[in-house]
Amino acid sequence: MPHNALKQAEQLGQQIWLDNLSRSLLREGTLDRLIAEDGVSGLTSNPAIFYNALSKSPYYQEELAQLKASGLSAEARYERLIIADIQEACDKLRGVYEASRGDAGYASLEVSPHLANDEEGTVAAARRLHAEVARANLLVKVPATQAGIRAVTRLLAEGINVNVTLMFSLRHQRDVAQAYLAGSRQWLAKGGAPRALKSVASIFMSRVDTLVDKRLDAIGTPEALALRGKSAVAVGKLAYQQYLAQFHGADSADLTTAGVRPQLPLWASTGTKNAAYSDVLYVEPLIGAETVNTLPDATLAAFRDHGAAADTISMGVAEAQQTVAALAALGIDLDEVGETLQDEGLVLFVQPYDKLLELVS
Repeated sequence: MPHNALKQAEQLGQQIWLDNLSRSLLREGTLDRLIAEDGVSGLTSNPAIFYNALSKSPYYQEELAQLKASGLSAEARYERLIIADIQEACDKLRGVYEASRGDAGYASLEVSPHLANDEEGTVAAARRLHAEVARANLLVKVPATQAGIRAVTRLLAEGINVNVTLMFSLRHQRDVAQAYLAGSRQWLAKGGAPRALKSVASIFMSRVDTLVDKRLDAIGTPEALALRGKSAVAVGKLAYQQYLAQFHGADSADLTTAGVRPQLPLWASTGTKNAAYSDVLYVEPLIGAETVNTLPDATLAAFRDHGAAADTISMGVAEAQQTVAALAALGIDLDEVGETLQDEGLVLFVQPYDKLLELVS
């Protein structure tokens, strides 16, 4: 059998998801092949991905023309298009979902980024999208802002499954895990089925290195320059250690006993932005059981072609701790970096979302 690092990562307990969605992927058999041949077991989407799809795929034009002649708002037109895509993706992943008994096989749909600091608006939008998609293997994406985290607790308490996005730091991971634990307990207290709950915590990789590297370049000492390209993987490795403590320890023992699934860490933004770095930098060092990696097309193809799959997630933890300590000694606080990146990330999602609305107007 030909070398396929994607399948090998799957055998090591990692779920590989696709960070893309379009009608071209759905209608031309690409997603079917990725599921069947590469073991892809989920997918993620965001406003930038949908803008790219609507701009380039020919499969939207007829329906878009009809929607433009309707009396629907721009947001309603956009949602009509993307909900159909998400439903089709969920249906294609349904076999994975059923075979894994709900551990895998999910598609993610994001609430409007304009709601990032609006708890009530986020809850209302997530309820509506959950009802309209009407698929058990949907994850509603909610950003890990303070308002978003409060919304996550409320949504999980209602049995609405969530992909918590725009996470960049260990602080974000800690806060989001607490929201999951609280929401799960409220769901169980209402008599909800433990296995019905599903959530992932999406920790972004490449943007961490992009920002930290700029600060290291500005410092310019040999010690600073030696740390370039190491921050994101260090965050990922330490986040996994936090995950193990949170979901395989005393804090969640009651939920584990009840049968509630842990909130798996998901590595996002895994396309390498610095051409000087390996094109699988955010894949190879972060492989292991109970993790998810969502890969853009180019990174998925690169890892399939020349990636090396090994159980690496718990290797180099002491080195990761040393990297974080060395950054702190240089005045770089990774929790502060995370807040800056989250603010920037919200802007980066609002822009394509607004362009999407212009496109369908």
